[in-house]
Amino acid sequence: MKDLGDMFLREIPEMISERVMITVTKVRVTRDLSLARIYISIFAAPDKEAVLEKIRKHTKPIRLELGKRIRHQLRVVPELVFEHDDSLDYIDHIDELLKE
Repeated sequence: MKDLGDMFLREIPEMISERVMITVTKVRVTRDLSLARIYISIFAAPDKEAVLEKIRKHTKPIRLELGKRIRHQLRVVPELVFEHDDSLDYIDHIDELLKE
């Protein structure tokens, strides 16, 4: 999670050519370490789904870079599946309703 967060801070916005803030909120890995679901929050983007699609299109280079970073920690780098975490958007919506 830490390595992915660092990648989303430094490298991935350049890779997808978007100036957005992306935060990794959760990572769920299967028991056999074959699949990792990465939940991300996307800020300052007019179309969050378009940004998520760009990230999904760049899954292979992201996995390759992650493999370089964690090569001494894991024998096999899991397949990555990116999901949008809208819990922070939901919290903002509840705050707005409470203010009214």
